Amino acid sequence: MTRFTGRSVIVTGAAQGIGAVYAQALAAEGAKVVVADLNTELGNAVAEKIVADGGTAVFASVDVADPDSATALAEFTVKEFGGIDHLVNNAAIYGTMKLDLLLTVPWDYYKKFMSVNMDGALNMIRAVWPHMTKKGGSIVNQSSTAAWLYSGFYGLAKVGVNGLTQQLATELGGSNIRVNAIAPGPINTDATKSVTPGNMVDDMVKRLPLKRMGTPQDLVGACLYLLSDDASWVTGQIFNVDGGQVFRS
Repeated sequence: MTRFTGRSVIVTGAAQGIGAVYAQALAAEGAKVVVADLNTELGNAVAEKIVADGGTAVFASVDVADPDSATALAEFTVKEFGGIDHLVNNAAIYGTMKLDLLLTVPWDYYKKFMSVNMDGALNMIRAVWPHMTKKGGSIVNQSSTAAWLYSGFYGLAKVGVNGLTQQLATELGGSNIRVNAIAPGPINTDATKSVTPGNMVDDMVKRLPLKRMGTPQDLVGACLYLLSDDASWVTGQIFNVDGGQVFRS
């Protein structure tokens, strides 16, 4: 398929895990991909693999918590590829996340966490939207089913991502810019393994109608659909891809 031929896309947090899989899948459908991350070594490796596989990709460093860094990334993309058609807001503090309560998490850590996991998406959208207004575009934010389940400040950040998705879909709709989100359930990544104790993972899987952990590849179809013209009348939506973990009406 070539749904993204000639189009440019930024994927943040693309040096590994889900973000890397998104970047590779977009490139396989013809997109010119900016692999954006703070991890230069792994990010360059992802971009180099995409190129080796016949795709188009470059690495760019970004700290999504810094508005100036987000703006610089947008300007780099325009200079490199002539514009910005799509954005995937995947960057997050997750693999290094502290497990703590909202009542007791150190305030400095909480503020840093929110600056990346929630404000980072807003920083990136504010940076790219002026470049999308001439011909429109589409954005996918990475949420989580944690937004509807108890999960402390991680879930609170994802509630914020859902709110940003719906509010910005409204603000940007007049510019033909669509904003949606994907809410994964438990996904089998190195980051999940490093954060979530094995017994908690086993309990989550037992409760799923589809009794297995998800994989990054399970999320690709939803991401590509929401970014593509196939979803040209879809905006402000939160798509659960979760093995049936959460039912919402």
